[in-house]
Amino acid sequence: MSAIAQNAKAWPFEEAKKVVDRLKGETRTAIFETGYGPSGLPHIGTFGEVARTTMVRRAFEALTDGAVPTRLIAFSDDMDGMRKIPPTLPNQDKMAPFMGRPLTEVPDPFGTHESFAHHNNARLRAFLDDFGFDYEFKSATETYRSGEFDDALLATLRNYDAVMKIMLPTLGPERRATYSPFLPIHPETRVVEQVPVLETNPDAGTIVWQDAAGKRFETPVTGGHAKLQWKPDWAMRWAALGVDYEMAGKDLIDSVQQSSKICRAIGGTPPAGFNYELFLDENGEKISKTKGNGLSVEEWLTYASPESLSLFMFQKPKTAKRLYFDVIPKAVDEYFTFADKYAGEDEAKRLENPVWHIKGAPETASGTPISFAMLLNLVSASNAQSREVLWGFISRYAPGATPESEPELDKLVGYAIRYFADFVAPTKTFRPATEIERKALEDLSARLDGMDGAAAEDIQNEVYAVGKEHFEQLRDWFGALYQVLLGQPQGPRFGSFVALYGVPETRAMIAEALERDAA
Repeated sequence: MSAIAQNAKAWPFEEAKKVVDRLKGETRTAIFETGYGPSGLPHIGTFGEVARTTMVRRAFEALTDGAVPTRLIAFSDDMDGMRKIPPTLPNQDKMAPFMGRPLTEVPDPFGTHESFAHHNNARLRAFLDDFGFDYEFKSATETYRSGEFDDALLATLRNYDAVMKIMLPTLGPERRATYSPFLPIHPETRVVEQVPVLETNPDAGTIVWQDAAGKRFETPVTGGHAKLQWKPDWAMRWAALGVDYEMAGKDLIDSVQQSSKICRAIGGTPPAGFNYELFLDENGEKISKTKGNGLSVEEWLTYASPESLSLFMFQKPKTAKRLYFDVIPKAVDEYFTFADKYAGEDEAKRLENPVWHIKGAPETASGTPISFAMLLNLVSASNAQSREVLWGFISRYAPGATPESEPELDKLVGYAIRYFADFVAPTKTFRPATEIERKALEDLSARLDGMDGAAAEDIQNEVYAVGKEHFEQLRDWFGALYQVLLGQPQGPRFGSFVALYGVPETRAMIAEALERDAA
C-alpha cells in the first residue's frame, strides 16, 4: 500500500508526509494531538479537529504500512483557572466562590461529577466514543500533578529569559509589565495567580512571587504547584509529550508561531501541522460558541448521518465554509455519490476518495438507490409524515428494496421527514402558473397518460419535449415545475421524481396546482 500511498494527493496524505519526513525513518511511536478547553461542552469544531487529525493519522499509517505505531492524544486544558461562568449553567451560585481556581476544583453544577472539568471531560470522552474515534485522553491537571511534565517545566524555568524574550514583544505595555510564563497556584486560596515572578531558582526548581496582599511565596514549578500560560504551556506540552502533529484554527496562527519558538527554546521540536479555516454562519460571520450561531453536532446529526458531517470536514479544510442547515442535503448526497464510486475503484483512486478517509479504508462501500434530495421532494409532494408511506413509493420505484435490505436508505427516510418538517415545509410558497406554464403543464399531464411504470429517462424525455415546445429557455420550464408544483425554487431531475412519486400521483398534483390557481 505504501508505494501507492506515496503518490496519493488527498490533503491528509500531504499532511501525513510531513510526519514521515519528521521521523526520518525512525520507528518510534508517532504522536498526534488535539486540544480541548473544558470550560464548555464539546462542539462541532472539536469534532472537526479530531476527525481531520484522525484522517491524517490514517494516511500516515498507510504511508508506513502500519510499521510505525501511532497514538492520538485528546488533551484537556482542565487546569486553567475559571475566568467566567457560562450563563447557561445551573447552580451558578455554587460555582461563584471558586472563580479563578482550576476547573478541576470547581464544583460540577450538574452534580454528577467530581468537578466542572470532570463533567465536561466526561462529555468529551462520550462524544468521541460515540463517533468511534481511537484516542488516548489526557488531563492537564493529572499530567501536571503526576510529574510527567516536570522535566519540561524545569527546562522552561532554566530558559525563563529566552521564553520572556519571545513573549514580551507580543504583549501590550500593561501586560508586559506583569507577565510571567508561570502561573503559581496560591497555596491558600487555590487561585491560579497571574502575577509577576520576582525570582527564578532553576537549581531549586522554584519561583518566588507575591500575592495581592503582599505575601511572598516560593513555589515549585513541578508537581502541579504551578502551570504555564497558554502559549508556553502549548510549547511545553509538545516537548514533554513528543507531539509530532497538531493542527489548529486560523485564529491561532500567531499562537502556533510563538509556541513553536518557545518549544525550540526549551529543547523541543515543534510538531508538524497546518492551520484550518474557520466555519462561517449563513451570513458569512465567524461561528461563535458565545453567539450560538451556526450548527451544533447534535443539530447536524438530527438531520443527517455522521459520515456526511465527516465529509464536510474532509472537503477543503483550508477554505472558509458556511456551516448552516442548507448545506446538509448536499453533503449527504455527495457522501453517497463517493460511496457508490468506491466499490469499483482501484487502490490508487480509493485513496483519493473521501470514503477511505472517513470510514477507515473499508473493503467496500455503497450508495443508495434514491438521493436525499429526491426523498425531500417526495416528502414535499406526498406530505408523508411516516416511513411506511414513503417506503410504499420507494418499493415501487426500486423493487425489492426494504428497510432491512437498505438500512442506509431507511436512515435517510427518517432524516428527510425531520428535515422537511423543520426547514422545507415552513418556507414552501406555491406561485400561480402563467398562461404559458398552464398550457405546458396540461400538455405534460396529457403526455404522461399511459406512462405509468415507464423508465425515468423516458419520462424525462417527455418533460424536455414539453419544455422545448412551450419555452424559449428550458430553465424557465423547470423553474415553473418546481415553483408551481413543489412550492420551492429548486428541485430534482423531474423524470426521476415522477418515476418515484408515480405517474397518476404526478398528474393529480398537476391538476391540483391548476385548480388552486383557478380558484
